[in-house]
Amino acid sequence: MVDLSTDEESETHHSPESKDDHSSSSNSSSSLEEEFSSVVNIPDAAFIQAARRKRELARTQDDYISLDVKHTSIITGMKKNSDEDPESEPDDHEKRIPFTPKPQTLRQRMADETTPRNEETSEESQEDETQDIWERQQMRKAVKITEGRDLDLSYNSESQTVKKFDTSTSFPPVNLEIIKKQLNTRLTLLQDTHRSHLREYEKYIQDVKSSKNTIQKLENSSNQALNFKFYKSMKIYVENLIDCLNEKIIRIQEIESSMHALLLKQAMTFMKRRQDELKHESTYLQQLSRKAETSTNGSLAVGEKTPWILEEIESRRSQRRQARALSGNCDHQEGTSSDDELSLADMIDFQKTQGEILRDHKQIFEDVHDDFCNIQNILLKFQQWREKFPDSYYEAFISLCIPKLLNPLIRLQLIDWNPLKFDAVGLKQMPWFTSIEEYMASSMEDSKKEDGSDKKIMSAIINKTVIPRLTDFVEFIWDPLSTSQTTSLITHCTVILEELSTCGNEVSKGKQDLLKSIVLRVKKAIEDDVFIPLYPKSTIENKTSPHSKFQERQFWSSVKLFRNILLWNGLLPDDTLQELGLGKLLNRYLMTALLTASPGPDVVKKCSQITAYLPAKWFQSSAMRTSIPQLENFIQFLLQSAQKLSRSEFRDEVKEIILILVKIKALNQAESFIEECHLDHLKSVIKEV
Repeated sequence: MVDLSTDEESETHHSPESKDDHSSSSNSSSSLEEEFSSVVNIPDAAFIQAARRKRELARTQDDYISLDVKHTSIITGMKKNSDEDPESEPDDHEKRIPFTPKPQTLRQRMADETTPRNEETSEESQEDETQDIWERQQMRKAVKITEGRDLDLSYNSESQTVKKFDTSTSFPPVNLEIIKKQLNTRLTLLQDTHRSHLREYEKYIQDVKSSKNTIQKLENSSNQALNFKFYKSMKIYVENLIDCLNEKIIRIQEIESSMHALLLKQAMTFMKRRQDELKHESTYLQQLSRKAETSTNGSLAVGEKTPWILEEIESRRSQRRQARALSGNCDHQEGTSSDDELSLADMIDFQKTQGEILRDHKQIFEDVHDDFCNIQNILLKFQQWREKFPDSYYEAFISLCIPKLLNPLIRLQLIDWNPLKFDAVGLKQMPWFTSIEEYMASSMEDSKKEDGSDKKIMSAIINKTVIPRLTDFVEFIWDPLSTSQTTSLITHCTVILEELSTCGNEVSKGKQDLLKSIVLRVKKAIEDDVFIPLYPKSTIENKTSPHSKFQERQFWSSVKLFRNILLWNGLLPDDTLQELGLGKLLNRYLMTALLTASPGPDVVKKCSQITAYLPAKWFQSSAMRTSIPQLENFIQFLLQSAQKLSRSEFRDEVKEIILILVKIKALNQAESFIEECHLDHLKSVIKEV
């Protein structure tokens, strides 16, 4: 009872009207009232008025100073009521809630004392019941106040309360396999995460290293002002170089065209002279064979001109015979010589014109500094750029610019280069070639750019500069009937194509154009320069007759062309060579001359010489017993000649024919011939193979 009254003391501080509650007429009620009055201090009127003024002042400022900061909910409600009717709000003592019955007056107590004693018992029970009701009300209020004060503490304590495990809750069954599977899954996820973290870590490490290297390079690099100065000087140099070359290129083209025209004029002179002499000699022999004079004026004009031409031809031939005799070359066939002698006047005129062209060629860059006309000095500038700033060098694609910059200078050095001369300077001995090789070698030593594009500079120059020059020689100046020109041209083409193969594996358009021009030029030579006349056997049986000599010269001239064509073995495809050499020349012209000749040692010698010029790689297969299809006519002619010779006094020549058949892998035909003619002593020739 005392404890409850103590809680009530705190409550009465907030609600003073609670001490005026209902009190019974019993002594216990009066004693409780006295106890409350002795504990609770009731403020006087001055204090109440001061609190009221303070509260009104707070209302005017839209503020409310709470007397108890813990009871926010009660204060809020009170503030709302004050906002609704601030003037009509009663005082605190007027808002007191009566928790107990009002005390009875003296008259009421006296009336109660005079009631009959029989009602005393009921009064006491009613009083006890009222007391119990009051106590319960006080207990409820005390509990509510305590809950309001400890709201935050109870919330925090409840949030920290650990839920008790409810044993009644059921879970699915768990075994070792399920646990193991879940653990493995979890382990796999962790491993994947770990690996991804490792990859990220390695990437970060590389980024850190790269950043450190970049920082170190920047710290070790020269001043930015010096870099800018270098780039600016390089830009000015390249611009001046381009301006210089643009000014000189026109003159270079003029000199190049002059030299080409001079060589072309010489080549056309030789070709025209050969064709005119062939025409006049053939006409003369035809007239001689008919033993009749021509009756037309045109033919008479040719006849008047023919003796002088024939005398000139014979004069050059005699000079060549003397030269061969002095050199000791006695094993020579008429018609295999190159008829490229010039008269003294023509030679002097040619040398004079050539000297003037070369003199102009040397004067082109007389007024230019070596840094702008010397290929080695130009490459040195770009080499300094590559060594100092390799990144910007490769980003600028200098390897693609160098061939274009050097093109005029290389063409100038190639003006005096003639690939048809046997003593011509090779490309690898030229200054521009060695300078570019050194530049490429220094680039390959750079470990920063192992697959640098500088190694393709040489192939680009050859494709854009050298091959077009070489193609012009093939199309307009080269004489396929000249063995010396053909040999020299093949040598230079081999060097160029090998250089292309080492510089890159891609198929070069320039290479294809060069090979195509070679094939076209050979076809033109077969059509224009091959001529083997056919005469009656009675006419050519006399080896000293002019008809026989003319036919022999033309036959060996065609054999010479046959040899020159097959010298391209390794550069031209085998199919192309077989079509040109065997299909167009051997079967169409040489076989015609052989079929009209009488079988004998001369025919065998010619066949043996033709076979000697055939490429050995065509017959390298050990399992090959039948020759290539293009030689079928030649093989049949050999078999027919062998049959005729086996029945004549030239039986020793049969073995030579068998050797020819064995060499060209016509083994089946040779064995059949031996069996058919019962030449058992020649079986050993085949077995040796």
